[in-house]
Amino acid sequence: MMSEYTWFEGIAFSDKVVQKEILEDIRNKFVVKEEDLIMLTYPKSGRNAMALIVCLIQTKGDPKWIQSVPIWDRSPWLETDYGYTLIFNKEGPRLFSSHLPIQLFSKSLFSSKAKMIYVIRNPRDVLVSAYFFWGKTNFVKTPESLETYFEWFLKGNVLFGSWFEHVRGWLSMRECDNFLVLYYEDMKKDTKGTIKKICDFLGKKLGPDELEMVLKYSSFQAMKENNMSNFSLAKNDFSTNDINLMRKGTTGDWKNHFTVAQAEVFDKVFQEKMAGFPPGMFPWE
Repeated sequence: MMSEYTWFEGIAFSDKVVQKEILEDIRNKFVVKEEDLIMLTYPKSGRNAMALIVCLIQTKGDPKWIQSVPIWDRSPWLETDYGYTLIFNKEGPRLFSSHLPIQLFSKSLFSSKAKMIYVIRNPRDVLVSAYFFWGKTNFVKTPESLETYFEWFLKGNVLFGSWFEHVRGWLSMRECDNFLVLYYEDMKKDTKGTIKKICDFLGKKLGPDELEMVLKYSSFQAMKENNMSNFSLAKNDFSTNDINLMRKGTTGDWKNHFTVAQAEVFDKVFQEKMAGFPPGMFPWE
């Protein structure tokens, strides 16, 4: 498995879209602007849904932007070859995303007032979603089974490294005024409440009709049908198969795939790795 990745500081990346030189530049040369808005997630944790909501808030629910500009242009990934160039050359306020762990991020971020939104999802669902997603892409070699991927995930030998270390790292910022923590489960359960929370964080106000428009066009079904958000335009780059890369967008699907023994093992690892956080920190526990 290890030969399938580019490794940087002990973390795996796909050499198809991420280069070591760019990772070095991000950490040591890239300058975060005060007016930047950065969406941070571990892969398969709700980044696309969050990007859609944020874009719709910025347009007060008008769907023209999200229906005419691909998601990788509206909110490019900082660590990709394409995204880095786009972000670096953009003038004015920038909206961009990243799956990078905190230790690989630009040092300038930590003295900046740039706003950050960090979305966390139940790692069990992340594991299952990632297994099926990466299996459809040509980024990495497909694991032979969910059992194999389960072992890789717990060891952190997957793209962007350990979920546990990623979340622990970014949650060290949770007391900062310019850092908003959201949970994928809350986004699904109370989308309207999540939208209002983001608006408050960004200093934006939406009227009742505008809020309803954001709700309407940020639904999973609307996202799945929107060619600018469902990655259908990039199928040749992402996958050799004519398969929709968006699967379910649900919560709790891990229960359909984990064995009892796997669930017990995962619970034990989670408790060990995430020890120290206050009770009720994570909505799925």
